[in-house]
Formats: sequence, C-alpha cells, structure tokens
Amino acid sequence: MRIIVVAAAGGGSDILARLIGQWLSQRLGQPFVVENRPGGGGNIGTEAAVKAAPDGYTLLLVSSSHAINATLYDKLNFVFLRDIVPVASISRDPQIMVVNPSVPAASVPDFIAYAKARPGRINFASAGTGTGPHMAGELFKLIAGVDMVHVPYRGGGPALADLIGGQTQLMFPGLTAAIAYVLAGTLRPLAVTTAARLQVLPEIPTVGEFVPGYEASAVFGLGAPTGTPAEVVNLLNQEVNAGLADPRLSARLADLGGSAFPNTPTEFTTLLANETEKWGKVVRAVRFGERIQ
Repeated sequence: MRIIVVAAAGGGSDILARLIGQWLSQRLGQPFVVENRPGGGGNIGTEAAVKAAPDGYTLLLVSSSHAINATLYDKLNFVFLRDIVPVASISRDPQIMVVNPSVPAASVPDFIAYAKARPGRINFASAGTGTGPHMAGELFKLIAGVDMVHVPYRGGGPALADLIGGQTQLMFPGLTAAIAYVLAGTLRPLAVTTAARLQVLPEIPTVGEFVPGYEASAVFGLGAPTGTPAEVVNLLNQEVNAGLADPRLSARLADLGGSAFPNTPTEFTTLLANETEKWGKVVRAVRFGERIQ
C-alpha cells in the first residue's frame, strides 16, 4: 500500500501520512509506504494518484490545498472532486494570525485600524501562492476590507524568518509552525483562525469574534482513485476512525497542532465540496474582483 504525499519529506503533511500509515499497517497487517511527490503546487502528486489503478493499493493524502487548486489552476489534467473518492478525514489544523512585535497592534481591531490607515503598505507573508496561509490572508483582506500586499515565499520557514526579521508585518501560519515563536514572544498573536477558541491557547480570541463570518483551517485526510471498491473505502474509513479514537494517536495529532477529525466517506465528500466552493470564491475574488457572498 502506498500513500502519496504532494510535499517533500519532513513536513507536517509527511509526518501525518506516516503516522496514519503506521496505524493502518498495524491494524491491517500490511505495510503502508509514504511516497513523496512534491512539485507543481501539489498537482504532480495528485495526478499520479488519479492515474493509479483503483485497486485499493494507492491512497492520496488529501488537504485543503486540493480544494484551493481546483479554482487556482485553470488547466489541470484531472477534476479533483470527480477523480478522487474521499476515504477518511484525519485532522483539522488551526492557523494563527501573528504580527511582528514592531506592529503597534494588540488585537484584531487594532490591526484593522492600523492597516486601513496604511493601504497597500502592509506586507503579509505566506508559504507560497495558493497555500493555506495565503488564502487565510486573502480571506481576511476581503472580509475585513483592508488593502495588504501578499508576499509569497518558498515555504513556511523562510516566510516566518522574514516576518521575525521585520521584512513583512503579518502572517497566518499553521499553529504548529508558529507556536514556539508565540510562546517565546518573538511573534505577537492576535487571533486564531478557527471557528472556536483553542484549548491549547484559550486566551487568544478567534478572528471571527471581530470579523464575523471568518474561518480558515487546514483539513487533512485520505483519498483514493475513483473506482476504488466501496468495501475497501469503508474498511479504511473504519480503521482510520478507530485510530482517531485512540488516545495515543490523537495525542500525537495534538502535538502536531491539529485535532482528530473523524468523518464518514459521505461526510468527508461533502466537506471537500464545501471547501472547494468556499476557497473558489476567494480565488475568484482575488483574481477577478468578484464579491464574496
């Protein structure tokens, strides 16, 4: 069995795939091998999964980037929602709105006022165009009505380094990547991007408490080529959900900054369709000036 990961080894998604692969291997008595296929904004690895035989031996680590890419890229050799069958969701990972300490804002309203007084002069960093931190920032711009400049980097590490160095002022990184800097006081947290406050940082408000309707978080799960037998999909869903109910595995997910997020294949399908629609509106608003309803 192989799990295709559309990112390089060593990152959060790679670690997540290895965790769930190890669990499934123990439960099913069959080795699960992670195959890293980075490049093309994740589309190279996705296409490899789409073209694989639907025999149950190839899985894809699915993330919110697949929902974003569906609209971000004009010409893809696949239609994600058609060519990949959702198997099981694994985790939902929060992001956090952080600023360089030189920014004189201690809250989201402070920052909005600061940014509105400086249209086009605030730089917000991301791990690259179309990534979760980029889309979270664009959604904030649209709903809060602020004019900021997106500065894409080749990964979250370089983006955070320049934010700390003051080359940029704002970022919406994943909590896992940013929490050490937050706890050390190197970066100032303003809010988390989830719908509810986080147990790990209960004193930090959500963006939505000040910007109604705002929510952004990364979703991860497993998918398989369309045509994979339903009995295989249901078995894998059952075993993934059993893992998410295991305290040891759920604790490891928490260590990575996420939370266990079990679903049925049908529920996961609906979630990915909703994510595709949501981020499609953001992409079209950024590219074509359409309004978000």
